[in-house]
Amino acid sequence: MGSETLFLVAVLLLPVAALSGWLIGRREAAAQAARREQSSQIATDYFMGLNYLLHDRPDKAIEVFVKVLEVETETVETHLALGNLFRRRGEVDRAIRIHQNLVARSTLDIRQRGLALLELGLDYMRSGLFDRAENLFLELLDTGMYQQQSLRHLVDIYQQEQDWTKALEFCSRLEAVTGQNLSNERAHFLCEQAQAQVERQQRDAAQDLLDKAFATDRKCVRASLMSANLAMQARDYERALAHLKRIEHQDIDFVPEALSMTIKCYRQLE
Repeated sequence: MGSETLFLVAVLLLPVAALSGWLIGRREAAAQAARREQSSQIATDYFMGLNYLLHDRPDKAIEVFVKVLEVETETVETHLALGNLFRRRGEVDRAIRIHQNLVARSTLDIRQRGLALLELGLDYMRSGLFDRAENLFLELLDTGMYQQQSLRHLVDIYQQEQDWTKALEFCSRLEAVTGQNLSNERAHFLCEQAQAQVERQQRDAAQDLLDKAFATDRKCVRASLMSANLAMQARDYERALAHLKRIEHQDIDFVPEALSMTIKCYRQLE
């Protein structure tokens, strides 16, 4: 192909290139206009939602905010804040609705979904749905996100459910993750386990747990009082006194509480 032919082809293609550039530019301008219109609509919807909130119409506000979320995922933080607001106001059902909608969105990134799960778990805890909250916090532990918060909330759940075995297990896990000394809490859970054994008339098992509680926290007054009481029931007053005498070194404020038991032991020993 000669140079004249190439020149002719280039000349013929110039209008085509110009037309293509014009079409691309027009499409880009249209896209930008659409984005501006969408942003404007989102802003309008937000103002509408805020207006509903100010006029104490939260149901309508939620509908508007949920609609906005379906269009723009960058509003996730705002929805989280709105759900927290409802929870603090005691309107837990509305908070659950918002956070459930967030969790269901496929457009959320891992961090956003984790935070939505955490907030939804708190909603369930507030409403007394401990089993649902537990499942969400365990899911977060499996993903490796929000470990400390999830462990703390799980310990709280097991305390409220009086599941002392799990409370002790997750308290130990929390201690390992945070590096905090939670010996006082672990000793308390061991004392609760001991109390359950006492109620079953399993005194030896109860004493073993109290010994573990004392070994866990040397300042655990409850372990000393319960141990002294078990010894007195077995008429081993000298051993009971040994437990009671520890209390003045553990917490002197509890000495008056131990005084009547101490007097009774001395009287039995004459």
